[in-house]
Amino acid sequence: MYALRLARSARKELEALPDAMLARIARQLDQLPTQPRPHGCKKLRGATALWRIRVGDFRIIYRLDDAARLIEVQAIRDRKDAYG
Repeated sequence: MYALRLARSARKELEALPDAMLARIARQLDQLPTQPRPHGCKKLRGATALWRIRVGDFRIIYRLDDAARLIEVQAIRDRKDAYG
């Protein structure tokens, strides 16, 4: 099992989401510690340990450290803003 941490910016982005999307993203975040690489996740190119999960038009971008068994969510953004 992995420890899950949210960066301060990710926490603010999470709080600003509409309730329906918040519920969907919260479901994914709850499953992340037991399954750090869920079906459909992708490793981001150009970054050594960044991964992303699609949830509708939103992306959960997180750093995965297998040695420390730690997942740190960096951003939860609309896809048009997620990679810029």
